[in-house]
Amino acid sequence: MPLARTATPSPRPRAIARWLLVAATMVFLMVVIGGITRLTESGLSMVRWEPISGTVPPMNAAEWRAEFDAYKATPEYRKVNAGMSLDAFKRIFFWEYLHRLIGRTIGLVFALPLLWFWWRRAIPRGYGARLIALLALGGLQGAIGWWMVASGLVDRPDVSHLRLATHLLTALFIMAGLIWTALDLFALHRSSAARPARFTRLATIVATALLIQLLYGAFVAGLDAGKVANTWPLMNDRLVPGGIDWSSGLLWAMTHDPFLVHFIHRWWAWVVVAELVIFARAVKRAGARHAAIAIHIAFGTQVLLGIATVIAGTPIWLAALHQTVGALLVAASVWGMHAIGRR
Repeated sequence: MPLARTATPSPRPRAIARWLLVAATMVFLMVVIGGITRLTESGLSMVRWEPISGTVPPMNAAEWRAEFDAYKATPEYRKVNAGMSLDAFKRIFFWEYLHRLIGRTIGLVFALPLLWFWWRRAIPRGYGARLIALLALGGLQGAIGWWMVASGLVDRPDVSHLRLATHLLTALFIMAGLIWTALDLFALHRSSAARPARFTRLATIVATALLIQLLYGAFVAGLDAGKVANTWPLMNDRLVPGGIDWSSGLLWAMTHDPFLVHFIHRWWAWVVVAELVIFARAVKRAGARHAAIAIHIAFGTQVLLGIATVIAGTPIWLAALHQTVGALLVAASVWGMHAIGRR
């Protein structure tokens, strides 16, 4: 008997909200693995974009040799890793492969349930377009990932930090969109009269400050700018570090010079902290005490991790933890923004 589509709409906002939170958790995991991939300089180990066939890793010695030979043709191998052993290559290949595998899995975890909810007419009115937009953003993110990798396969031995920032910020935007939509749907489950939360003026101010900090965090990672100074609060015994290259102008220095990028990321953090303190109070007044606590814990931990990462000389595990808490701060902030925009 053929599968029949439900004739009468039967919205299931809570079920869809739970599914979206699962997807958001997977995006968060992908951000964490992506950070490790960058920090271990593993991102250029897979030199082809094969969305389907690339799901299966090399299965025998001949396939591993073919992958390694392809990597040997890249600028990163020739200029940085010349003489690398096959075993060392397998270690960096693991992180990039895992990162891509999680991305493919997220696509299935999102697309298949979306199709099922649509078929059963379980998507509440007004949410179908938003869910399709989130699916499209996920597909775009895959293309951005390859666009980023491709920047390091021709002339330079690493990926463009500008493309890296685009890739990271898009992932965090998708995660935020999933969380926001899930919170809207939970509210709809509690009351059929609930309307989608507004994005308030305060939320816009906080989101802008966070965006700048996250952008410069990505620049720091892409330029290895965290390594230009391992002292705090001064940078190499100076408030404004020496060595900044102003020869190509202010805008170029603000986006390409490791010393100035590190300086901006280090001190803009305190602007973000001040705004988050004010924001968390507004969230608490809106009745979302747990969200306010989560925001305080996240930014407090993030500041301490940032300082520790610099002083310790940017070890991989500490830098990865710093990026992980940064993603958690985004999630907590979205929770708070939704709370003050509820209606």
